[in-house]
Amino acid sequence: MTVSTTQLRLSTGISGCDEILGGGLVPHRCYLLAGSPGSGKTIFSLQWLRDGLARGERCMYITLCEPAAEIGRNAANFGWNLHDVELLDLSLAAQAPSDGGEEYRIFPPSEVEGAPIWQAIYNAVQNSKPQRLVIDSVTQLHYLATDAYQFRRNILNLVNLLNGAGCTSIFAFEPSEMERDTTVALAVDGVIRLDFRISAGLGIGIRSMQVDKLRGSDFISGRHPMRISAKGIIVFPHRIEHTGAVFPGERVISSGIAELDQLLGGGLESGTTTLLTGPTGTGKSTLGTQFLAHHARGGRAILFTFEEPASFIAARSRSIGSPIDDAVASGALKIMRVNPMELYPDEFLALVRDAVENDQRTMVMIDSLRGYQLAMEEFGKPQAHIQNLANYLSRQSVTLLLINEVEHITSTSLRATDLGVSYLADNIVLLRYAEIAGRVIKIVGCLKKRIGNFESELRELKIGPSGVQISEKLTHLQGVLTGVPTTTND
Repeated sequence: MTVSTTQLRLSTGISGCDEILGGGLVPHRCYLLAGSPGSGKTIFSLQWLRDGLARGERCMYITLCEPAAEIGRNAANFGWNLHDVELLDLSLAAQAPSDGGEEYRIFPPSEVEGAPIWQAIYNAVQNSKPQRLVIDSVTQLHYLATDAYQFRRNILNLVNLLNGAGCTSIFAFEPSEMERDTTVALAVDGVIRLDFRISAGLGIGIRSMQVDKLRGSDFISGRHPMRISAKGIIVFPHRIEHTGAVFPGERVISSGIAELDQLLGGGLESGTTTLLTGPTGTGKSTLGTQFLAHHARGGRAILFTFEEPASFIAARSRSIGSPIDDAVASGALKIMRVNPMELYPDEFLALVRDAVENDQRTMVMIDSLRGYQLAMEEFGKPQAHIQNLANYLSRQSVTLLLINEVEHITSTSLRATDLGVSYLADNIVLLRYAEIAGRVIKIVGCLKKRIGNFESELRELKIGPSGVQISEKLTHLQGVLTGVPTTTND
């Protein structure tokens, strides 16, 4: 989805957030930042204020819950200096009575404390004239209100005051209170929601951000994964990539093996998606690496591995007489190991985008879809994420290789994948075991090719110290795909 950025925007200073907001926040408006404790509201707010400081703007933070000293200590954990942020502490700790903490006995605290706190906020805005303001949290103001009408009136007055003063403000708020009373959500110009939960399947923490409302502006909808790193919040926009006008096949990519290229009708067309599928040990990764290494002689390729470390891949290539060490050392071929338990799908897409757009990689290989599926289990069906990735690479004319493992070593029921993603592939290369005269062999064949012709015959695949070898066509056998072929009468 493309969001228009023609309107003047105010940067959030949060990586990925401005893209979701169409370039940033519309200035001189009020925004609600909803999230339960621990979701990152304070960090988000401080990061936004620090961006304002870097731009020479006057910034103010009004705290109603957490003491100002504690906020400063938390910011210091990120290496942030808040000396230039005007901190107004209206928390209970700052208002503690000097007589040992005697509580109100006759009137409810809301009737005694509410009006002075509202007035203190008004005075601070009028005297300091901040350009960026955070109030953390408006939930406390809701608790201090004597009734819903009083709270609604005060909130509307505050929003009008801030917008009229040319101040851009963020109100932190508890989502549970927002569900009970929609006053604040209706009064503000935008609602940003932060969420933190423990996944039911993997038992890992999942953080996300979503925009519920952005008055007068478009935005990228949906749930966007985010992380809190040592440098603050990073958001990974969930973008739906459409294929659009794509012209794959502008050039043919060779594997470097004449017989394999012949089987594929000359090779693989650029900008296409190729599925290398078969049982474990049939040579899928080796064949894919062969394409990468040959492409790296004149282009730039990258391998994302979810299972094997780079050292294993390099050692295997050396063992078959096709070392990739020089290509890796020169940077033409890059191997990046990915832990699927540590990445969100959109975070992985960000890695791929960086490799393509900033590192100029024109061939991408993912080994394997099993590991990729593990990274996506908590974020919906894997088919949607794989299609989003394939669409993006196709638009960039980048060739994609997908390594897929099927469960059954031999079977009369032939399936290209167990994930139901074969429809995404422009090319499907099948690798399989077969038993001949008490000997297990590997076979390779092309099942599908959208662009151009290919040979429908099967060939034997041998991988040894002399490299990858493709035999002549297995014309003397029939029923090879069942795993137990028979000799023809010819």
